[in-house]
Amino acid sequence: MSAFRYGAWRDGPDPLAPPFDVRAAVDEMGERVLEGESLRDTLRDLIRRGPRDGRGLDSLRERARRLRREALRRGNLDGAVTRARQMLDQALAAERDALAARDDDAARFNEAVLDSLPRSVSQAVSELSDYQWASDEARAVYEQILEGLRQEVVSQRFAGMKQALQDGDFSDISEMLADLNDLLGRHARGEDTDDAFREFMAKHGRFFPDNPGNVEELIDSLARQAAAAERLMRSLSPQQREELQSLMEQALGDGPLRGQLGELTDNLRALRPNLNWGRGERMRGPNDLGYGDAASALGEIADLDELIDQLGQEHPGATLDDVDVEAVERQLGRGAADDLRRLRELERELRRQGWVQRDAEGLVLSPKALRRLGQTALSQIFRDIAGKRGEHDMRDAGAAGDLIGSSRRWEFGDDQPLDVVRTIGNAVRRRASSATVQPLPVQLRPEDFEVAETERRASAAVALCVDLSYSMYADGRWGPMKQTALALSHLVATKYPQDALQVIGFGKYAQNLSQGELAAIEPTVEKGTNLQHALKLAGRHLRRHPGAEPVVLIVTDGEPTAHLEDDGEAVFWWPPLSETVQATVREVDQLTRFGATLNVFMLGEDPGLRRFVSAVAQRNGGRVFSPEPGELGRYVIDDYVRARRGRP
Repeated sequence: MSAFRYGAWRDGPDPLAPPFDVRAAVDEMGERVLEGESLRDTLRDLIRRGPRDGRGLDSLRERARRLRREALRRGNLDGAVTRARQMLDQALAAERDALAARDDDAARFNEAVLDSLPRSVSQAVSELSDYQWASDEARAVYEQILEGLRQEVVSQRFAGMKQALQDGDFSDISEMLADLNDLLGRHARGEDTDDAFREFMAKHGRFFPDNPGNVEELIDSLARQAAAAERLMRSLSPQQREELQSLMEQALGDGPLRGQLGELTDNLRALRPNLNWGRGERMRGPNDLGYGDAASALGEIADLDELIDQLGQEHPGATLDDVDVEAVERQLGRGAADDLRRLRELERELRRQGWVQRDAEGLVLSPKALRRLGQTALSQIFRDIAGKRGEHDMRDAGAAGDLIGSSRRWEFGDDQPLDVVRTIGNAVRRRASSATVQPLPVQLRPEDFEVAETERRASAAVALCVDLSYSMYADGRWGPMKQTALALSHLVATKYPQDALQVIGFGKYAQNLSQGELAAIEPTVEKGTNLQHALKLAGRHLRRHPGAEPVVLIVTDGEPTAHLEDDGEAVFWWPPLSETVQATVREVDQLTRFGATLNVFMLGEDPGLRRFVSAVAQRNGGRVFSPEPGELGRYVIDDYVRARRGRP
């Protein structure tokens, strides 16, 4: 019998995982936008939080922050000095025991020397450099203080040297450092170093087990290690830093090694100036970390800081491609890297399928997505309209008017008159072509029906003026307003393409809004309801379409509180100035003389607004509606459709 073992898939993303439902992700964004949330925030949150039931950048970033906090609690950074003091105390204790067993003047003199040693570890180690040890054990412990520190310093910078240092092999280190500094110097001067790099790795590659593929990768690896060592020194107190620096200088000696390491640090700092060379960290923990462990912990923290910054995506133009997948896998594990790859796939699919585009500030919805957003908004509204007929895109012929003699296949939602002759003819021809004889009467099927095409309806020029004042957002009317405007925009574009719709938003000033601008617009705290400016823009739009039926729809929750002066500057005052009311009424009268009907959709029960819109209705002959916010879309769409059909 064959034995099989089963476990979690570990070789990349799950090959059996279902693909992202991109359309569902777009609909999820649409729902949030229609509820009044910021479009840009919604797009960003899709990547930051991940799609529904998924993991996004925020969860990865929080894991990186948690690992950083754990690294900060790993131990004390002055462990190298503490360990040196402990070893010095051990050596001195062994030496004192050996001297106490002797009864001669030399022993007493040496005891006096030991008693007069300075409290500083580095100074004590320095003064004992010429001391004649009586105890072999004490001498061995003392020598290990500097030997161990030298090994830690060098092996921290070059991982592949650890074994060579443990074997006591120092013959090739100086030569390698000389060749390395020469290579980096040539690279800094802009020389071609490809061949020199290959020669260097062929000669000294055993010291670099990470096997860099080129000079840049070699510099990245070495610079991170050097920066970690510099950060270690910056993280110590001045006294600790002085102690450790003095011990390191003694450990490296007066030979070429100390100078070569210093030159290497200078070269790497010049080649990678953007690394965090000078920032210190406050680390605490139950253990005293040696030099290598402390530098390694600080290097890990630096890597996590860089990863946290990448996952933050906070700089302009940031993309998921900026996040280092290998760094995510190295720091957070394979599962986190797979999550990042899935987010990249989602963003690529959104772009590939044409749902989003990227501009200088990040992702934005494409025209395709805006059409779907408008369709969703319209569908939600039509579900609330009782007795609705099916909706479909406008075809070549209109839905009302004189017959033009042609017909087309019936589609669900058509309200054109039925072409009875062609419908019956289709059924008869289908019956005659059937292989089996079918009994009379002729049975009609859906595919037999044809409708008579008619002339297009007369076009309309429609201005939808929507209030963008902060009160609309504060009172929960922002989402219904945006849904209504997007739905009407989609309805006009699909069912009434001959109409000219202009959405106009007004706060302290008014502005024309495209469908994309409407979806992306966000509330501001700027005060002012400048209906006068909005009606002025509406009049300009209507006059650009002189042959169309002029219609103005106004959605607002407050009476006018701002108007434009002759110099184009807006004046805001509360309670409203008489000049503001008069300027707004003048625009109403101009639109009335042009033949435009103004229908006002009043949100809220503001007495001043009620008095104002009642006066507007009397002057213009339009109507006033007072829907609840959730009913706004139904009122506006139903009123527009009725107006298009010539019904009051």
